[in-house]
Amino acid sequence: MERFLEKAFEVALAELGAPPGTPVKFEQPQNEQHGDLSTNVAMLLAKTLLRPPREIAKEIIARLHLDHGHVRSVEIAGPGFINITFDRQYFTNGLRDVLAAGPDFGRGQTNLSKSINLEWVSANPTGNLHAGHGRQVCLGQAIANLLDWTGATVTREYYFNNAGNQMANLAKSVRVRYLQELGDALDLDEDGYRGAEIVEIARELARQFGEDKRSAPLSSFQSFGEQENFKHIRATLERLGVHHDIFFNENSLYDSGAIKETIAEFKVRGLAYEKDGALWLKLSEMGEKEDRVIVRSTGEPTYRLPDICYHRDKLSRGYDEIIDIFGADHIATIPDVLAALRALGYDTSRIKVVIHQMVSFVSGEELIKFSKRSGDAYSLDELLDDVGTDAAKFFFNMRSAGSHLEFDVALAREQSEKNPVYYVQYAHARIASILRFARQQGLDISSAERASDDSSSALDRLEHEEELRLIKVLLRFPDVVAHSASALAPHHICEYLREVAAQFHKFYQVCRIVGGPKELEIPRLLLALATKRIIASGCAILGVSAPESM
Repeated sequence: MERFLEKAFEVALAELGAPPGTPVKFEQPQNEQHGDLSTNVAMLLAKTLLRPPREIAKEIIARLHLDHGHVRSVEIAGPGFINITFDRQYFTNGLRDVLAAGPDFGRGQTNLSKSINLEWVSANPTGNLHAGHGRQVCLGQAIANLLDWTGATVTREYYFNNAGNQMANLAKSVRVRYLQELGDALDLDEDGYRGAEIVEIARELARQFGEDKRSAPLSSFQSFGEQENFKHIRATLERLGVHHDIFFNENSLYDSGAIKETIAEFKVRGLAYEKDGALWLKLSEMGEKEDRVIVRSTGEPTYRLPDICYHRDKLSRGYDEIIDIFGADHIATIPDVLAALRALGYDTSRIKVVIHQMVSFVSGEELIKFSKRSGDAYSLDELLDDVGTDAAKFFFNMRSAGSHLEFDVALAREQSEKNPVYYVQYAHARIASILRFARQQGLDISSAERASDDSSSALDRLEHEEELRLIKVLLRFPDVVAHSASALAPHHICEYLREVAAQFHKFYQVCRIVGGPKELEIPRLLLALATKRIIASGCAILGVSAPESM
């Protein structure tokens, strides 16, 4: 949306006597008969000004000065909506801007100069990443890319959890499997990990050390298992193109004394007390429902305590924002951690938390079940083998993080328009094919693009309703990127890409490009080129490839 339109409404509202700072929000009407943009500001002002919305809307329109900006009409609709319609020149000028910006069209500055720490994945190194981890992996990658696209400096961080009961169970599991490899008749206990990767780790231990590890301490088995598992985790992340700048080791919180210091500070502030041999945090005095144990009677901290310490560390590093991406299993602990940080004097407004719901995997009508402990696991690598990295990334991101996701493996494999990522990629590949054919026919697209900002540009010949509809969709890309980044919601990019692909196919069906009217070949090719670039940019944000042929 042009700044002139926002400014014009600000001036009109001031003249009308509306309260200073009254927000004017514009939305694209679902029905194109209602114009290109619509605002309900008159309806919002009705209670304040004690007047009917339509009357207010009429006065706003009378005070609007829109003698530039290619506004064709401003009309009142329904109970008081103000609908704005632009003329054709507005859209062809917009297309010139798209072409002039090239691959950078859509990049913004809403997060310019902002330093952001993004922590995600952070899976315990007790086994390979299972398919369910894929949602967080791909969600975090897309959010990081959105933040990059809006100007932020992003530090990508992985919290390496290598302490606590789960790691102790890993050590015992590796040791039992190792001794089994040596011929001992032992069984895993109830909490043991039964995944095939644990067996492989034990075999590697036996291969490297033979009998020498029989009397080794459990810490040795934990260390070896942790290293091997994390090596596989990083290989899977590498396969998805996911990279982290920092791997923060949980053990460092113990080694540095941060855990002890935090406990001592809670006690000094009167925020902790002992009961039944355990240390409790007075969360009920911090606005939460009940107190929680932060150190068990065994002396082992619960996971809330290192989480508090870890966030103290991140807050001390000076980031403008800290973003955590967690699964739904963390939903109960987040308020406790934030409350504890506030009680220690920290400003938690810098912390944003994205909670994603769980994923169920189906193949057609069949539900795919898995459990890491039982060993019957559907690993993320197996999913990538089944559907490929592009389909995995698109499918994991095509629903809002807060909604349950049903991942249809059979659909993700399907090469048809029913498969959303295939549909989007096919549109890109089709345009690439059209552009190649145009060059073979001697059409100089590069020269035409360089001349597209000329006032007499051939782009002014675009007037078919499907041409203009496609341009309108393309011009929304910067707003979609900005909104997706602000909401930390890459599913909007998926929805937008599907819309672009659908509108391009409609355009292509009725507007012949090469071989159509001579005067329309170049402008339609430039429109196709702009579409191709925006599809490629949207795919890049999701980490999905944009193939030149399929």
